[in-house]
Amino acid sequence: MIFRQLLDSVSYTYTYLLAGRPGGEALIIDPVIEKVDRYLELLKELDLTLVKAIDTHVHADHITALGALRDATHCVTVMGKQSKVDMVSMRVEDGDVIEIENISLDVLYTPGHTDDSYCFVMKDRVFTGDTLLIRGTGRTDFQHGDPRAAYDSLFNKLLTLPGETLVYPGHDYKGDTVSTIGEEKAFNPRLRVASAEEYAGIMDNLNLPDPTKMDVAVPANLAIGFSGDAPDIQEHAIAADLAIERVGYSETLFIDLREESERVRDGIIPGSVHVPYQHLRQNIKPGGLLAAIAANPDQELLLYCAYGERSALATCEMHESGLVNTCHLAGGIDAWIKAGGPLDHPAERTAQG
Repeated sequence: MIFRQLLDSVSYTYTYLLAGRPGGEALIIDPVIEKVDRYLELLKELDLTLVKAIDTHVHADHITALGALRDATHCVTVMGKQSKVDMVSMRVEDGDVIEIENISLDVLYTPGHTDDSYCFVMKDRVFTGDTLLIRGTGRTDFQHGDPRAAYDSLFNKLLTLPGETLVYPGHDYKGDTVSTIGEEKAFNPRLRVASAEEYAGIMDNLNLPDPTKMDVAVPANLAIGFSGDAPDIQEHAIAADLAIERVGYSETLFIDLREESERVRDGIIPGSVHVPYQHLRQNIKPGGLLAAIAANPDQELLLYCAYGERSALATCEMHESGLVNTCHLAGGIDAWIKAGGPLDHPAERTAQG
């Protein structure tokens, strides 16, 4: 496994880059906007393809690089279901799994620092964001923080992991890089409490100043947006109510770009063909499935995903490849469900692609 822990020396944010092998797929956790060029350089040096960019929560002390990395690499952006961010590709919840080639992260919902805080667990390590720090814990006095929720997240979730589990936090202000669950149980002063009330008493009386970039960072991180290169993306976005009318039309083929776990959880549009977004490029090359389907000028391909980001990116790529009889579902399956569109619910199976 390739593993890099990268520091932003201004906000003291740790960013983590993981890949299963040289030359393979990679994911990044909590990237910082000022470091985008360094991330892209490192990906090139290690011959890695960035396929997922993840934030543990909406940050208040730095501006995320999720949008910039998405625009540069067409990676999938990932945040928790509770996040109020305007646009991400995937929203995960407690018990989900985030996967790339040879890497799997179990998703833990750990509210308290904020109401959208998540941690991500591998076999030997956990990425704790701001929920658990080395000899500290994340403050709970803004962004819908809740010290009692934080206590539950710490004591009933994170601290139940094996003691040897490595702890990789989202920040450190003293120069420490890694701890373990066992160490934090033994030496973290904020964990030496007997009840949620005692913990809340500590956290409610810290009297810390707001992060210096909070007034800028939070609004920026809530409005990641989408700035695709193609000027005709909006022209080729189909509203859910209009797309519903096309179900069953032989001239329209719905293409589902989501991962199999999303399809099982949220359902699929009847008659969809499954082409996972991560396999898009091989499928639009000459001889690929989508290239073959789009060769028929009378066949419309209507792409959809969870919230419309992946399908917009895919529409850009397909148009650039000359596959112009392509449009996408604005707002994704989320908008489809809200509009009352029909759904099938498949049993989980191996994704095709």
